[in-house]
This record gives sequence, C-alpha cells and structure tokens, in this order.
Amino acid sequence: MVEQPEAARQDATDAKASRENLVALLKSLLGGFRHSPALAKLLWLGFALVVVVGATTAAQVRLNEWTKAFYDSLADKDLAAFISQLQVFAAIAGVLLVLNVAQMRLNLTAKMKLREGLTRDLVGEWFTSKRAFLIAGAGRIGVNPDQRIDEDARRLTELSTDLGVGLLQAMLLLVCFVGVLWVLSAGVVFTVQGHSFSIPGYMVWCALLLAGGASLASWRAARRLVPLNAERYARESNLRFALVHANEHNEGISVYRGEEGERNRLNRELQRLLLILRGIVLVTTGLTWITAGYGWFMLVAPVIVAAPAYFAGNLSFGGMLMAVGAFDQVQQSLRWFVDNVGNIADWRATLFRVGAFRLALQEMDQLGRNASRIERVASADGNLHFDDLGVISPSGCAVLDEKRVKIEPGEHVLILGAPGVGKTSLFRALAGLWPWGRGRVGLPEADGILFMPKRPYLPEGSLREVLAYPESPKKFQTGAFVAALSRFGLAHLAPALDHVARWDRDLTGPEQQALAFARLLLHQPRWVFVDEAIDALTPQARQAVFDIFRHELAAAALVCISGSQAEETFFTRILRLSREPQGECLVVPSARISELADGSPSRPAP
Repeated sequence: MVEQPEAARQDATDAKASRENLVALLKSLLGGFRHSPALAKLLWLGFALVVVVGATTAAQVRLNEWTKAFYDSLADKDLAAFISQLQVFAAIAGVLLVLNVAQMRLNLTAKMKLREGLTRDLVGEWFTSKRAFLIAGAGRIGVNPDQRIDEDARRLTELSTDLGVGLLQAMLLLVCFVGVLWVLSAGVVFTVQGHSFSIPGYMVWCALLLAGGASLASWRAARRLVPLNAERYARESNLRFALVHANEHNEGISVYRGEEGERNRLNRELQRLLLILRGIVLVTTGLTWITAGYGWFMLVAPVIVAAPAYFAGNLSFGGMLMAVGAFDQVQQSLRWFVDNVGNIADWRATLFRVGAFRLALQEMDQLGRNASRIERVASADGNLHFDDLGVISPSGCAVLDEKRVKIEPGEHVLILGAPGVGKTSLFRALAGLWPWGRGRVGLPEADGILFMPKRPYLPEGSLREVLAYPESPKKFQTGAFVAALSRFGLAHLAPALDHVARWDRDLTGPEQQALAFARLLLHQPRWVFVDEAIDALTPQARQAVFDIFRHELAAAALVCISGSQAEETFFTRILRLSREPQGECLVVPSARISELADGSPSRPAP
C-alpha cells in the first residue's frame, strides 16, 4: 500500500477541520434566530419567495413552449398564428413582470429583516455579561468588532439571500427543463456507416458534462479566495481603524510634527491590504479565464448540440430554438456554481468572520473556566471587606499587604502599586468585570456604588445626558447640573447643557476627567472606587475632589487605586499592592478562538 504524502494528509485534515468549523459556525448563527422577533417574518418571507420563484419557473417553462409555436409561425409565414402568439407572449411577459417585481421586493425585504435579526443578535451577544470587555483582550478575534457587526454582517446577509434564492431558482429550473430537454433529445439521431442510433437524454448528458467540467475547474481556481477574502476584510478593518484613529488625534499629530511618521504608518497598513488584494487579483484573473471562456463557448454550444437533429429533419426551426432555450435553462441551472464561485468564497469568508465572532463571544463565558474565582458576597454589616484577596492575570497574581481589610463609610483608602503590578486588574475585579483570583470581596448595597475607570466614558448626547449617565437626566434638577459643573471649574459649559456634541473630542483630557467627577458629585454615591483617575486631574480639580469628600460626600468611602503617593495626608489608610511570588497565572483564550478568527484551521509554521 502506497503511503499518502504528508502534505496531502495535512490538506485533507485541514479540509475536514474547515468543514467542521463551517458547520459549527452555521449552527451558532442559526441558533441566534431561534428567539429572534424577526424569525416569524423571515419564515413568511421565505415561504413567499418559494411560491414566487416556483411560479416564475412555471411561467418560464410556458415561455419556452411558446418559443416553438412563435418561430414556427415565422418559418411558415403564418400571419394569424404570428399575431396570436404575440398575444400569448404579452400575457406570459405580463405575468413574469409581476413575478419579477414581487421577487425583487421580497428579496430586498428578506435582506433587511435578515440583517436586522443578525445585527440585533450580535449586539445582544456582544453586550452580555461583560463579554464586550473580555473579548477586547482575546487577541485577533476581538479587534474591531464594529467591522464584524456592521459591514461583515451586512455582506453575509446579502450574500446569503442572493445565493439562497439563486440556488432555489436554479434547482427548480433544472428539474423542470431537464424533462423538456430529455424529450427533445429523442429527435437527435446519429448515423455512422449506415447505422442509425440515438442516445437517451443526449442533450441532458451534454449539459451535465459541460457544466460539471466548468464547475470543477472553477472550484479549483477559486478555493484560495476564501482565506484571501477573510484576510482582506481583517486588513480593511485595520486600515479603517488607523484612519479613524489618525483623524481623532490630528491635533496631537500636528503639534508633535508627526505627519511623516503617521503617513508612513498608514501607508504600511495600506501596503498590507494591497498585498492581499494583489493575491485576490491573481486568483480572480485565473478564475475569469474559466468563467468567461465557458460563457463565450455557451453562446454556440446549445446550437451545436441540437444541430444533428435539426439537419436530420427531426426538429423544426422553432423546435430547435425551443431545444436551445431548454438547453440554456439547464446550463444556467447547472452553471450556478460557476457563476457564483467568487460569491460563495466571499460568503464563506464573511461567515467565518461573523460566525467566529459570535462563537467567540459565547466562549468568553468559559474563559478561565479552570482558574479559581473571587467570591463576591453581600456585606452583612454594610462595610467593605477584602478577605485574602488575590487577583490573577496572565502575568501573575496581585495581592494586598493585608490579608483582612475592612473599610467603613467615610474612610479614604489609598491602594498603592508599582507599574504593571495589576492595579487595573484589581479595579476590574472590584467592579465585577474580572472574576479570576482567590479570596472574598464583601460589597455593600450596589445602588450606592460608583466605579471610575482611568478613562472616563462620555456617551454621545447632550451634556445633561453625559452628566446624568447612566441615569435619566430627568432625575436631577438643572441647578444641580450647574452646581456640579461650577465646582470643577466648568461653569462655562453650563449654557451648553442641552447641546449635543462629541464631548469626548471637544473637551481636553483634564476637562473630561473633571466632568466625570462632576458626575460623581451629581450622583452622590456612598462608595466610590477610582482607578488612577484622580492622578489625571489638574491641581485645582484634584483639590475640589478632596474638598467634596470632606464636605458633601463626608459620609462616603473612597477607595483610590494609584501609583502615586501624592496627597497622602488626605487618605486615612494606605494599602500596598504587590506581585505574589510563584502566584497563579490566568491561561489565555483557547486556540480554537484564534483558529476561527482566521477562518481556517491553524497549521504549524515550518
């Protein structure tokens, strides 16, 4: 027995893994529609499309039958029959026109509803149980999720609808016209050395051979388009992100005279995209040799196939044109793959990107499943408790210098840590975003807790909505908004309370931080956790924060995580965060997520 070459075995393994991944992604995406409000509408649209496509196929069969009578009337110079057949054509064409318009309307509506359902599902999965935060750190699959939810989802739904309806139409036409072509093949008689014979279904077999050969050649030429298109979408996304990032930071780039470096960076991103586009151009060029050559040959192929019966006198001129029409319909059905091989490759690429993103979001729930977790409980005495708290991350385990910590209302606690020790991981663990670690955190009532990350979040909307976030602006009086702004030196913004703008772009970094602390004053929480946000304030704004906690929020507890010991006199206690030697590390996301992100099974580098 000849041993299979290693490369062939690897290709077979990769192909099997790719098929398994494809099935898994399809099941995941279809599962998202199980409870979708758009499901019922999509089912009705699908049923209506089947009915309309079926009626269109029946009308096309009738039109093919009309061809024989119409052209025979021309060949016989029968004016009455000619006029009669024109009336028949008007009726058939009218029905087909109505069906075509109905099919287009249903097709576009199906695309819209399918995109609505898919986008709502992806957004719902994305913003579920901290997944948006977790997947952002999961490697390539978490880069530019907006591209996958918007552009890739749009492309997937449009391709799925077009390919699905086209395949249904091709199958119905094939079933209907194969019978017509089989009957017409009976008139094809071959004579060789005085012996006459016929081949049952001769024209059907010719159509099958031509379409089969072209489909096989097209598939072999286009199979490289799947990974190329997947990589193209990823690099398109990276380029768009780089352009948006450069636009949002154009002032800083100009101030530092960094135009040349930024231009070079953008050109590098463009060059990476162009490299993939050149590969797509080469593959598509090779594919066009096959598809275009096949298309040109098919202009005369039906006539060549039907010619023996016509010249033998077994087919009239109208009958030959009817046979040519039936042959064309069978060929169009059989060459559906040839005509759509590029779109199928594109569909697979977008399916992998969208499906992998959805599957990865769900797998985020299993991230670190073998790692220990921090226990979060409700505090019985209304105080904040840390019991043997340790926060693990891929770089190690961060622990406090005290095993048992109790923080009461009104205390001001500073947690100090060196750069890279895990201060932000501790903040995220206290906020419930980072569950991995050990020990217990006893939290008071959640309604009175406010967490302030390093970078303040300013949602789009009016300044009033930004300050009230996440509550409704109606909950607060206008005077409270003005007082909060004035306290942090932002009184000049008070007239713009109802002005809608991109405040994260219109305000400076210190102004944004001051706005976040003005939000704190407005909400009056009882427990405040701050991740280095105070360090970014101006001296005046920092002093305003300390004054607020001495007066308006004197009963509130402040837990400030920082790398600076400034203003130690304000804090009543200082805890220190350090890396635990030989501590537990968090295992990064599984290789399967990275594999699906690329759209194909990963192969070891040679």
